[in-house]
Amino acid sequence: MTTQRASGVIAETLIAEIRDGQIAPDAPLPTERELGERFGASRPTVREAFAQMQLRGYLKAQTGHRPRAATPSLEGVLTAAGDHLRDVLGDDESRAHLEQMRQFIESGAARQAAMHADNIRITRIRSALDRNFEAIGTPDFAATDIAFHRALVTVIDNPVILALHDMFVSGMLARRAPTDDPARYDRIAYEEHRAIYEAVLAGDVVTATDVMDRHLARSYRARLKAPRSTGMDLPPEGD
Repeated sequence: MTTQRASGVIAETLIAEIRDGQIAPDAPLPTERELGERFGASRPTVREAFAQMQLRGYLKAQTGHRPRAATPSLEGVLTAAGDHLRDVLGDDESRAHLEQMRQFIESGAARQAAMHADNIRITRIRSALDRNFEAIGTPDFAATDIAFHRALVTVIDNPVILALHDMFVSGMLARRAPTDDPARYDRIAYEEHRAIYEAVLAGDVVTATDVMDRHLARSYRARLKAPRSTGMDLPPEGD
């Protein structure tokens, strides 16, 4: 039996025992040694089984402690998937893919908000916008930025999309590198938020979507690091 197949057998067996109640949620899982003896497997194979279980949401890992049984939750599965995405693609590429996912989600949210947002949702978006204005030039601006975008996404009323936004997009925004002139950047971002809100309020689907697209593109590119330079100037055209 191959290592991959053996790890899959171990993972499926333990998952079945968790589902059947033989292993209670939050109970410590058997040790690597115990599982190795039970299945005739090496420790690396058992660890691969644990990794599969964690990805599927059936294992909670803590440094220095034995893994514990868990039951899958949307948040847990998405968190594990995000960790694997970064491992596969690398930080820079995964960040670009997440930015693209964000654009799909939030452009769609702006469109849906302009079409369907009721007075309660409009009021929540306006409240988030007001808090964003009050935070311009302060360390709290990033949190109010996230809150404004989240208020738009809630209009879609889809728990999976909201969970994706919370797990990936909100975390991504919180970890962004600072800009050279935070106050200026905050003012630009706020004015774009205001334009999105006004388009949503007017029911202007085209403008709401267009402004959101441009806002997200500018926001991402403004934080890209400048490429390294050799210090050599390009020759004038025609030389």
